[in-house]
Amino acid sequence: MYVIGIAGGTGSGKTTVAHKIRETLGTQNCEILPMDNYYRDLSHETLEQRKLHNYDHPSMIENELMFKHINELKEGKSIDLPEYDFSQFTRTGIIEFSPKPIVIVEGIFALYYKELRTLYDLAIYVDTENDIRFIRRLERDIKERGRNLDSVINQYINTVKPMHDAYVEPTKKYADIIIPEGGFNEKAIQVVVNYIFRKML
Repeated sequence: MYVIGIAGGTGSGKTTVAHKIRETLGTQNCEILPMDNYYRDLSHETLEQRKLHNYDHPSMIENELMFKHINELKEGKSIDLPEYDFSQFTRTGIIEFSPKPIVIVEGIFALYYKELRTLYDLAIYVDTENDIRFIRRLERDIKERGRNLDSVINQYINTVKPMHDAYVEPTKKYADIIIPEGGFNEKAIQVVVNYIFRKML
């Protein structure tokens, strides 16, 4: 199994890059394993308690479980992928995730954890300007995650940007390839796809 890690700041376009790679390689050959599904299970806490956590800190990801799951996929086993509800800040169930020849691990901390980096055959960092990323996050959190304008802005100022500067941006040094401007960079995505095709032959 060929494993690709795709990291980048929130709203950088890494999810779009992952989906474009998957579409080009073929859904029968490639699947995306979203790191967002591995936010820690806080179902034992009240909703108000859950809201107090800093979800932009790497400690909120259950990276140990993700490491275990990727190794199981490499062994040809299916895994129980957690489902995560961002409006309730907790897990809601599991989904069966079957191995494919190519698996893309996608998330802001995809290149942060050393043990996960050892599993990647290719590491990619998606690099996009801060202002563009903020606007994208604002639109996404309001439309898809049931958030309001003030809460998104406050979170960005208080945790998202400081955590990005401290824990996400520095992981760029671990990337084999840096893609500027995310999913709009068709040429860079095609270069990546061509490289993967050659490696899989």
